[in-house]
Amino acid sequence: MMLDRDEICALIPHAGSMCLLAGVTSWNQETISCYAVSHADAANPLRGDAGLPAVCGVEYAAQGMALHARLSGTGSQSGIGLLASVRDLRFFAERLDDRGALLRIEARRLTGSAQGFIYDFEVHAADALLLSGRAAILLVEGSGR
Repeated sequence: MMLDRDEICALIPHAGSMCLLAGVTSWNQETISCYAVSHADAANPLRGDAGLPAVCGVEYAAQGMALHARLSGTGSQSGIGLLASVRDLRFFAERLDDRGALLRIEARRLTGSAQGFIYDFEVHAADALLLSGRAAILLVEGSGR
């Protein structure tokens, strides 16, 4: 199933320019593959005077994880997910905004429960790996969509 930006924004709690993903190319119960073009936008809300640092790729990946949880039916429909920790974070680039290619965001759920999830993730531009890591997402009741 392919999804576009409007469909993504309807599923995750990120609105307006903070909805960073442009589309989904594939997903199943364990994985999701998304893409983004907002890294090249001068008005990107995460961008500073020196550009868009690679660490912002964690937010792109977290949005992919949130979307995966909603699509796979494993996320809370009435709560929100909080990024509780990031481990094994590796950078292979300093910035994201100097890449002309689409960003490809891959996330793979390793485990999950009613309390949260653990995902491995990677962010690529063309054939280049820009960053990778593992994230723990804590689910809490709140004002989620």
